[in-house]
Amino acid sequence: MKLKRGSVCLMAGCALIAAALGLVLYNLGEGNRAEASVSQAVDALEAVQVRANQEKTPEETRLLPDYIVNPDMEMPVEQVNGVDYIGVLRIPALELELSIARDWSYETLRTTPCRYVGSAYRGDMVICAHNFSSHFGRLKELSQGDTVTFTDMAGNLLPYEVVGKEIIQPTAVEDMLAGEWDLSLFTCTVGGQTRVAVRCQRTDPEAHMGALH
Repeated sequence: MKLKRGSVCLMAGCALIAAALGLVLYNLGEGNRAEASVSQAVDALEAVQVRANQEKTPEETRLLPDYIVNPDMEMPVEQVNGVDYIGVLRIPALELELSIARDWSYETLRTTPCRYVGSAYRGDMVICAHNFSSHFGRLKELSQGDTVTFTDMAGNLLPYEVVGKEIIQPTAVEDMLAGEWDLSLFTCTVGGQTRVAVRCQRTDPEAHMGALH
């Protein structure tokens, strides 16, 4: 009887290990696919952004960008592989270049970070992403003073500086949206028990307009 119980326990343990290994391999596969999707989207979006700057006349480059005059305007969109994107987010400290989808959904989050709410123009944008290492998985490693930039589809470069980090409960939506932050980045921690939120403020906005050539 003891031998039989031991065999059952051994089989159960092997099944659990196999299930865990399968989950790890699945997550790795999802992360690799997400990384490839973002890389392809960023290449396409950067080409559009560079072209947008090259097509500006000298007079247009001297004028204030439209979004400064009208911060409530809609952010321009570029479609790549059926997904509408509003720009590219760069986090030098993490060596990340990420395409940002206009609208979030669980399906879209599998391939790219997404705008959760808000607008870069109004200074209240919130961006969410999975905790893949190629997306926001290393967000907690950012420190105060680290730089972040967002380039919209008109080629305007908006610079930010990290000013804080928070750990937020997954149901605390009001806490995520609270505060006077120009940009918030968030992801779930491993296991999904909490969320990591990085808060950013704009720095020298006009000095970086039309920086792509």
